[in-house]
Amino acid sequence: MGKRRAGAQSVNRIFLSNYAMPRSRYPFSFWIVSVSITLTILPAVSGAVELRMSREALDRTLKQQLFSGENGRYYLKGDAKSACSVYAEKPELSFVGDRVVVKVKTHARLGTGVAGKCIGVSLSPTAEVSMVPEAEGETIGFRDARVERVSDSKELNFLLLPFLSRQIPSGMKINAADVLRKSLQGSVVSTGYALTLDRLKVHSMVITTGPDGDWLVVDVDGDVSVR
Repeated sequence: MGKRRAGAQSVNRIFLSNYAMPRSRYPFSFWIVSVSITLTILPAVSGAVELRMSREALDRTLKQQLFSGENGRYYLKGDAKSACSVYAEKPELSFVGDRVVVKVKTHARLGTGVAGKCIGVSLSPTAEVSMVPEAEGETIGFRDARVERVSDSKELNFLLLPFLSRQIPSGMKINAADVLRKSLQGSVVSTGYALTLDRLKVHSMVITTGPDGDWLVVDVDGDVSVR
Protein backbone atom coordinates (compact mmCIF):
# COMPACT_ATOMS: atom_id res chain seq x y z
CA MET A 1 0.00 0.00 0.00
CA GLY A 2 1.12 3.60 -0.52
CA LYS A 3 1.94 5.40 2.72
CA ARG A 4 2.55 4.02 6.19
CA ARG A 5 2.76 6.17 9.30
CA ALA A 6 5.85 6.18 11.46
CA GLY A 7 5.47 4.57 14.87
CA ALA A 8 2.89 2.00 13.78
CA GLN A 9 5.39 -0.90 14.22
CA SER A 10 3.69 -4.25 14.76
CA VAL A 11 -0.07 -4.49 14.98
CA ASN A 12 -1.95 -7.30 16.70
CA ARG A 13 -5.35 -7.99 15.15
CA ILE A 14 -7.78 -9.97 17.24
CA PHE A 15 -10.96 -11.28 15.64
CA LEU A 16 -13.66 -10.86 18.24
CA SER A 17 -15.46 -14.04 17.19
CA ASN A 18 -12.43 -16.12 18.26
CA TYR A 19 -11.26 -14.24 21.31
CA ALA A 20 -12.60 -14.09 24.89
CA MET A 21 -12.17 -10.56 26.25
CA PRO A 22 -12.81 -9.70 29.90
CA ARG A 23 -15.20 -6.93 30.87
CA SER A 24 -13.13 -3.80 30.48
CA ARG A 25 -12.38 -0.74 28.31
CA TYR A 26 -9.70 -0.57 25.62
CA PRO A 27 -8.33 1.92 23.10
CA PHE A 28 -9.68 0.57 19.84
CA SER A 29 -9.88 0.60 16.09
CA PHE A 30 -12.30 -1.09 13.73
CA TRP A 31 -11.18 -2.10 10.27
CA ILE A 32 -14.39 -2.62 8.31
CA VAL A 33 -13.96 -4.84 5.27
CA SER A 34 -17.26 -6.14 3.94
CA VAL A 35 -19.08 -7.18 7.12
CA SER A 36 -16.12 -8.34 9.22
CA ILE A 37 -15.08 -6.35 12.28
CA THR A 38 -11.56 -6.53 13.67
CA LEU A 39 -10.36 -5.11 16.96
CA THR A 40 -6.88 -3.68 16.42
CA ILE A 41 -4.71 -3.03 19.47
CA LEU A 42 -1.66 -0.84 18.89
CA PRO A 43 1.36 -0.60 21.24
CA ALA A 44 0.36 0.71 24.66
CA VAL A 45 2.47 3.86 24.26
CA SER A 46 0.19 5.11 21.49
CA GLY A 47 -3.56 5.62 21.59
CA ALA A 48 -3.74 6.28 17.83
CA VAL A 49 -5.47 3.64 15.73
CA GLU A 50 -6.69 3.42 12.15
CA LEU A 51 -10.14 3.23 10.60
CA ARG A 52 -9.87 2.33 6.91
CA MET A 53 -12.72 3.32 4.60
CA SER A 54 -12.65 2.19 1.00
CA ARG A 55 -13.28 4.46 -1.94
CA GLU A 56 -16.35 2.36 -2.71
CA ALA A 57 -17.74 3.05 0.78
CA LEU A 58 -17.39 6.80 0.27
CA ASP A 59 -19.01 6.48 -3.15
CA ARG A 60 -22.00 4.66 -1.61
CA THR A 61 -22.28 7.32 1.09
CA LEU A 62 -22.44 10.11 -1.48
CA LYS A 63 -25.10 8.30 -3.52
CA GLN A 64 -27.22 7.43 -0.48
CA GLN A 65 -27.09 10.91 1.05
CA LEU A 66 -27.34 13.08 -2.07
CA PHE A 67 -28.40 11.00 -5.07
CA SER A 68 -31.12 8.90 -3.48
CA GLY A 69 -33.96 10.47 -5.44
CA GLU A 70 -35.87 8.94 -8.34
CA ASN A 71 -33.49 7.49 -10.94
CA GLY A 72 -30.52 8.54 -8.79
CA ARG A 73 -30.93 12.21 -9.67
CA TYR A 74 -30.33 15.35 -7.63
CA TYR A 75 -32.39 18.29 -8.89
CA LEU A 76 -30.74 21.70 -8.73
CA LYS A 77 -33.81 23.32 -10.28
CA GLY A 78 -37.33 22.01 -10.76
CA ASP A 79 -38.19 18.31 -10.62
CA ALA A 80 -39.06 15.41 -12.90
CA LYS A 81 -42.39 17.02 -13.82
CA SER A 82 -40.96 20.47 -14.63
CA ALA A 83 -40.77 21.60 -18.24
CA CYS A 84 -37.45 23.32 -17.53
CA SER A 85 -35.15 21.70 -14.99
CA VAL A 86 -31.53 21.05 -14.03
CA TYR A 87 -30.29 17.87 -12.39
CA ALA A 88 -27.06 15.98 -11.71
CA GLU A 89 -26.63 12.20 -11.84
CA LYS A 90 -24.14 9.34 -12.10
CA PRO A 91 -21.52 10.57 -9.60
CA GLU A 92 -18.06 9.04 -9.99
CA LEU A 93 -15.70 9.25 -7.02
CA SER A 94 -11.95 8.78 -7.30
CA PHE A 95 -8.75 9.51 -5.35
CA VAL A 96 -6.14 11.74 -6.98
CA GLY A 97 -3.09 12.51 -4.84
CA ASP A 98 -4.35 13.76 -1.49
CA ARG A 99 -7.74 14.83 -2.85
CA VAL A 100 -11.12 13.20 -3.33
CA VAL A 101 -12.52 13.93 -6.79
CA VAL A 102 -16.23 13.74 -7.65
CA LYS A 103 -17.42 13.91 -11.26
CA VAL A 104 -21.11 14.23 -12.13
CA LYS A 105 -23.13 14.32 -15.31
CA THR A 106 -25.53 17.27 -15.52
CA HIS A 107 -28.63 17.73 -17.65
CA ALA A 108 -30.18 21.15 -18.07
CA ARG A 109 -33.21 22.42 -19.92
CA LEU A 110 -32.93 26.20 -19.66
CA GLY A 111 -35.56 28.59 -20.91
CA THR A 112 -39.29 29.14 -20.46
CA GLY A 113 -41.91 26.50 -19.95
CA VAL A 114 -44.72 26.70 -22.52
CA ALA A 115 -47.52 24.13 -22.70
CA GLY A 116 -45.42 21.59 -20.81
CA LYS A 117 -42.35 22.07 -23.00
CA CYS A 118 -39.13 23.98 -22.29
CA ILE A 119 -38.48 26.63 -24.93
CA GLY A 120 -34.77 27.30 -24.75
CA VAL A 121 -31.54 25.29 -24.77
CA SER A 122 -30.55 21.83 -23.57
CA LEU A 123 -27.10 21.18 -22.08
CA SER A 124 -25.42 18.01 -20.77
CA PRO A 125 -21.95 18.93 -19.52
CA THR A 126 -19.77 17.02 -17.07
CA ALA A 127 -18.89 18.87 -13.86
CA GLU A 128 -16.10 18.04 -11.43
CA VAL A 129 -15.02 19.08 -7.93
CA SER A 130 -12.13 17.98 -5.69
CA MET A 131 -11.69 18.30 -1.93
CA VAL A 132 -9.43 17.34 0.98
CA PRO A 133 -10.60 15.07 3.84
CA GLU A 134 -10.76 16.83 7.21
CA ALA A 135 -11.34 15.68 10.78
CA GLU A 136 -14.35 17.26 12.51
CA GLY A 137 -14.63 15.75 15.99
CA GLU A 138 -16.12 12.29 15.43
CA THR A 139 -17.00 13.14 11.82
CA ILE A 140 -15.09 12.57 8.57
CA GLY A 141 -15.59 15.84 6.71
CA PHE A 142 -14.16 17.60 3.67
CA ARG A 143 -12.67 21.05 3.06
CA ASP A 144 -11.01 23.14 0.36
CA ALA A 145 -13.61 22.28 -2.28
CA ARG A 146 -12.11 23.22 -5.64
CA VAL A 147 -14.32 23.29 -8.72
CA GLU A 148 -12.27 21.69 -11.48
CA ARG A 149 -14.78 21.74 -14.35
CA VAL A 150 -18.13 23.40 -15.09
CA SER A 151 -20.13 24.31 -18.18
CA ASP A 152 -19.79 27.20 -20.63
CA SER A 153 -23.18 28.54 -19.57
CA LYS A 154 -23.24 31.30 -16.94
CA GLU A 155 -26.86 30.51 -16.16
CA LEU A 156 -26.11 26.84 -15.52
CA ASN A 157 -22.94 27.61 -13.58
CA PHE A 158 -24.96 29.84 -11.25
CA LEU A 159 -26.62 26.62 -10.06
CA LEU A 160 -23.65 24.28 -10.45
CA LEU A 161 -21.03 26.20 -8.45
CA PRO A 162 -22.79 26.11 -5.05
CA PHE A 163 -23.86 22.51 -5.67
CA LEU A 164 -20.29 21.41 -6.34
CA SER A 165 -18.61 23.45 -3.62
CA ARG A 166 -21.17 23.00 -0.82
CA GLN A 167 -23.76 20.25 -1.34
CA ILE A 168 -21.35 17.56 -2.53
CA PRO A 169 -18.85 17.98 0.36
CA SER A 170 -21.75 18.06 2.83
CA GLY A 171 -23.29 14.98 1.22
CA MET A 172 -20.09 13.00 1.78
CA LYS A 173 -19.77 13.65 5.52
CA ILE A 174 -19.67 10.52 7.63
CA ASN A 175 -20.18 10.31 11.38
CA ALA A 176 -17.63 7.59 12.11
CA ALA A 177 -19.01 7.00 15.62
CA ASP A 178 -22.50 6.30 14.25
CA VAL A 179 -21.09 3.88 11.66
CA LEU A 180 -19.20 1.93 14.32
CA ARG A 181 -22.13 1.87 16.75
CA LYS A 182 -24.38 0.40 14.05
CA SER A 183 -21.70 -2.18 13.23
CA LEU A 184 -21.58 -3.24 16.88
CA GLN A 185 -25.34 -3.73 17.31
CA GLY A 186 -25.14 -7.41 16.45
CA SER A 187 -22.02 -8.10 18.52
CA VAL A 188 -23.81 -10.26 21.12
CA VAL A 189 -25.04 -12.68 18.45
CA SER A 190 -21.74 -12.81 16.53
CA THR A 191 -19.28 -12.78 19.46
CA GLY A 192 -21.20 -13.52 22.66
CA TYR A 193 -20.17 -10.11 24.03
CA ALA A 194 -22.00 -6.78 24.07
CA LEU A 195 -19.66 -4.15 22.59
CA THR A 196 -20.44 -0.48 23.19
CA LEU A 197 -18.64 2.50 21.68
CA ASP A 198 -18.25 5.10 24.41
CA ARG A 199 -16.06 7.74 22.78
CA LEU A 200 -14.50 8.50 19.40
CA LYS A 201 -12.35 11.33 18.10
CA VAL A 202 -11.05 11.65 14.54
CA HIS A 203 -7.56 13.15 14.40
CA SER A 204 -6.35 13.08 10.81
CA MET A 205 -6.78 11.34 7.47
CA VAL A 206 -4.62 10.29 4.54
CA ILE A 207 -5.48 8.77 1.17
CA THR A 208 -3.60 5.64 0.16
CA THR A 209 -3.72 3.65 -3.07
CA GLY A 210 -2.20 0.30 -3.88
CA PRO A 211 -2.81 -3.28 -5.04
CA ASP A 212 -5.24 -3.89 -2.15
CA GLY A 213 -7.45 -1.00 -3.24
CA ASP A 214 -7.96 2.70 -2.59
CA TRP A 215 -8.51 3.72 1.04
CA LEU A 216 -9.14 6.71 3.22
CA VAL A 217 -7.07 5.87 6.32
CA VAL A 218 -8.38 7.69 9.39
CA ASP A 219 -6.44 8.13 12.65
CA VAL A 220 -8.87 7.91 15.58
CA ASP A 221 -8.87 7.16 19.25
CA GLY A 222 -11.65 6.26 21.64
CA ASP A 223 -13.04 3.75 24.10
CA VAL A 224 -15.17 0.64 23.75
CA SER A 225 -16.84 -1.31 26.55
CA VAL A 226 -17.01 -5.10 26.40
CA ARG A 227 -19.60 -6.83 28.61
